[in-house]
Amino acid sequence: MANQYKEAGVDVESGEKAVNSIKDMVTSTYDQSVVDGLGGFGAMYSLQSHFAKYDDPVLISGTDGVGTKLMLAIQAKRHTTIGIDLVAMCANDILAQGAKPLFFLDYIGIGKLLPEEVKEIVSGVVMGCKQAGLSLIGGEMAEMPGIYKQDDYDLSGFAVGIADKKRLLGAQNVKEGDKLIGLKSSGIHSNGYSLVRKIIKDAKLDLNATYQGLSQPLIDELLTPTRLYYHYVKGIVESGAIHAIANITGGGIADNLSRVIPNDLTAKIDRSSWTVPNIFKCLQDWGNLDQSDMDLVFNQGIGMVLVAPEEYVQAVTNYLSDNDLEYFEIGEVVKREQQAVEIR
Repeated sequence: MANQYKEAGVDVESGEKAVNSIKDMVTSTYDQSVVDGLGGFGAMYSLQSHFAKYDDPVLISGTDGVGTKLMLAIQAKRHTTIGIDLVAMCANDILAQGAKPLFFLDYIGIGKLLPEEVKEIVSGVVMGCKQAGLSLIGGEMAEMPGIYKQDDYDLSGFAVGIADKKRLLGAQNVKEGDKLIGLKSSGIHSNGYSLVRKIIKDAKLDLNATYQGLSQPLIDELLTPTRLYYHYVKGIVESGAIHAIANITGGGIADNLSRVIPNDLTAKIDRSSWTVPNIFKCLQDWGNLDQSDMDLVFNQGIGMVLVAPEEYVQAVTNYLSDNDLEYFEIGEVVKREQQAVEIR
């Protein structure tokens, strides 16, 4: 029967080898609250030590994938950093609500399970979890010939964090006069890649070429991992020095920042307050895109926006500088004019 299953395209032994090859990497992310990880029917994580720190503890969860950036990684046969993107897409979202990261689960659906390739993929997930302060306590690898081509795979992830209900970040805290602090992105992050790939195809671009304005080959620009912001801002979040965070993903700055702006206020942004990275300028030129297209799809160099009371701005920016993260004071919150976010 095992041979018949293998003939059908599923190799159980390869799956076991893959699991064994990643155990040490995965356990390196564990903290003292991990009760049981790989090998059981479900991973276990104790909340006892965490509950004592909160008056009204709330679990915050987020799930996401990598999108079609994954297709470029598969095309280039570069699997070691795409897992960082996976973790970032989930971890930055729960951070935006003020969560302290706890644990992460991943899922890999794959056409042909090759242990060394899986090890490369999971190594990126492990790096991402370490950057995000998450324990990678479990996951699933599913070899599915017929669903995926032999060289194809897909990733999804699930992050859980904890916060005190009375200290959750969000629109309920934002006030007129709050300042907007934009945190520099590492590049495109993981949104807009369907448009990126269309531009590459239509403009007949060479992924291995270094184009004018770029300091490295195009494929390296495109596969630069999404920045994880937890270790850069955790002290700010814990201190209560900010009212809200917007994680800038699909929809750009305006769409994501509008989620944390109350109905009677407007986030007014000065476009000249930061320099848009060259990769975005190149994409705009290659794709003949207007400004509204760029603003709708891409982060434009701002990966996260902190909304801070004016009296805490200096403390926040000092903290960011101490942690070597480039930031920009990009605007302020004013009385509602016409829309939730206005970029000029």
